[in-house]
Amino acid sequence: MPAIRLYVPSRSLALFAALIHAILGTGCATSTAAPTPNEPGIRAASAPFPNDWIPIARYGRYTLVELAPQAAQQNLLLQVVDVSIPPTPSPSVVDGLRHVLQRSGYSLCDDDPDVAVLHKLPLPAAHLQLGPVFLHDALLTLAGPAWELEVDDRARQGCFIPSMAVLP
Repeated sequence: MPAIRLYVPSRSLALFAALIHAILGTGCATSTAAPTPNEPGIRAASAPFPNDWIPIARYGRYTLVELAPQAAQQNLLLQVVDVSIPPTPSPSVVDGLRHVLQRSGYSLCDDDPDVAVLHKLPLPAAHLQLGPVFLHDALLTLAGPAWELEVDDRARQGCFIPSMAVLP
């Protein structure tokens, strides 16, 4: 059986050896950047928690609860209400508004002559049962499209004013 001879010219071998030497030589070299000096008395503020960190607590074996207030706890008008207005002989809109606002943290503004018209209106039968809806939407539903809701968050009062929008 004839032997296979591999022909490698010396010029290619020298080029190959130089290439290997260059690769290995640069692979071992490291460069370090000089640290930038900070001004004395100034420290970099580090965030107490990473941006993607979500605080949770374990309740029981399989329940994890996020330790953050819910949206309805921060904005009380986003709390969900499901109310049945107690039947009375002739409930008015103000009776419905007061019933919806019970235990919500809000109250109605003092009586205004313009709003007295709204308060005296009879409550439609369709409004005796509301929900589940957001508190804001329940108040607007009871008042109707001719009225706008203005909220004073500092005093936690809801006031109705006549709407300036032209109704069809």
